[in-house]
Amino acid sequence: MPPAEELQHSPGSQSNDTQPSESEAAAEIFAAAADAEAAGLWTQIKAEARHDAEEEPALASYLYSTILSHSSLERSISFHLGNKLCSSTLLSTLLYHLFLNTFTSDPSLRNATVADLRAARVRDPACISFSQCLLNYKGFLAIQAHRVSHKLWTQSRKPLALALHSRVSDVFAVDIHPAARIGKGILLDHATGVVIGETAVIGNNVSILHHVTLGGTGKACGDRHPKIGDGCLIGAGATILGNVKIGAGAKVGAGSVVLIDVPTRATAVGNPARLVGGKEKPTMHDEECPGESMDHTSFISEWSDYII
Repeated sequence: MPPAEELQHSPGSQSNDTQPSESEAAAEIFAAAADAEAAGLWTQIKAEARHDAEEEPALASYLYSTILSHSSLERSISFHLGNKLCSSTLLSTLLYHLFLNTFTSDPSLRNATVADLRAARVRDPACISFSQCLLNYKGFLAIQAHRVSHKLWTQSRKPLALALHSRVSDVFAVDIHPAARIGKGILLDHATGVVIGETAVIGNNVSILHHVTLGGTGKACGDRHPKIGDGCLIGAGATILGNVKIGAGAKVGAGSVVLIDVPTRATAVGNPARLVGGKEKPTMHDEECPGESMDHTSFISEWSDYII
């Protein structure tokens, strides 16, 4: 009879070490579901592109080179961003391989891209298809480029991250520091003039309109930029300065200037911003995720000094 040690590790015996844990099994299921979702979305994007090529032959070559000739969403967006952001000294082929290597090495980036595409399609009534978002929505494209520059930043490839950040700012008029941390399901609607500082943090399912600034208050160093919770809605032209917290599900009205924390599911409007319902007992709206509903005006009936 073989020793006990050999019995424990013989091919016919089951070792606990070879059995996946519950967390590993759950991770595998999640990864498979994410792969299936991405594949399904990519199939739809290609179908939309084929339809557009048939309807508008002038775009057929463009649609073939950016979408139809590619085998995956990652390859298509890498090619498109490479061509959008290249310059005479930053070649499109270099950028293509940089984007593709980054997207394929980290599945979470692809998953975030899928969530961002769905966010634009569902929340923006002007978005007529996923393929049009992929090709033409500069807020979406700026976010995807930022995800790559942020990855480079975390890998201590800061000069390249900053070079990419500079090209995004030049081409898309969107200025997001590579160190800023941004969740998934993000909509930058119109996007022009958006500024997001180095230590800013943005949660999941957030919608931000054009000319929004998430900035610092001066020359202070360290953690100095806003923290935006999940599901927030930030209106056009809003300015949020300093290391302040905008609670999950909060709204910041268009043109507001916010310098202090905004509670969860509260609404801040005005310059300087005031909380709807008052500072002591601010009104909490019923929406859990204004970033998805895109309701910018629900507060008006409770804004007692609203004048037109």
